[in-house]
Amino acid sequence: MIRQSSGVPAMGFSRISGIAALGFAAVIVLGNVIMVPAGLPSTGAEAAEAEAFFGAEGGAVGAGSALAPAAWVLATLFGAGAVRALWRSECDRREAWSLLGFAGLVLQNATFAGVVAVRLALASTAADDDTAVPGLWALHDALFTLNGTFLALALTGLSVGGLRAGLVRPWHGGLGLLSAALLFGSATLAPVVVDRGGPFGLLGLAGWLMWVVWIVAYGVALIRLDPAPRVRGTG
Repeated sequence: MIRQSSGVPAMGFSRISGIAALGFAAVIVLGNVIMVPAGLPSTGAEAAEAEAFFGAEGGAVGAGSALAPAAWVLATLFGAGAVRALWRSECDRREAWSLLGFAGLVLQNATFAGVVAVRLALASTAADDDTAVPGLWALHDALFTLNGTFLALALTGLSVGGLRAGLVRPWHGGLGLLSAALLFGSATLAPVVVDRGGPFGLLGLAGWLMWVVWIVAYGVALIRLDPAPRVRGTG
């Protein structure tokens, strides 16, 4: 039998997933801190602007892309912890909002993998083959904007599930639903956003900023749910 020393703190899964949520938020913000000041074009920008950026800022693109795998792992861990925290009460009510939210997280991971792949392709080809840039940039913008659909699923499922289980506060759930509406609206207007950008692209930006605040607050809620109990020794 494996023994554990008396008084050694054991970190519960809810706490781990809450810390993962905070880590995810930090990673995606850091990625933008690297890419945006370097001149990453906004959605709907001209292909010539994208060609200039990706041709000159390969280092920034590589650094930002290197953070992506960690973000996907942390987001999945957060989602699994949220499902664990909500599942028992949802089973009692015969609901599955948390699974809807987790599906949204998994799908946004997959979609953003496509975004990162296109960015790396642009960085590799912009300096040598400018004929490929317009098509790749259009694909990037389409994937980036349509990803709002899956973020909206994650926000809706975990916000509604968290509200009904009493895990999140009303302001937190309301923030998540408002963010979901903005991101879904941006995704619905994807043809316009990709073609024109401008004020239409601000819908997605506002929703994304709310999403970052929402996931930080959710991480704190999960950490508070599981305050790392101390494990007693076993004989």
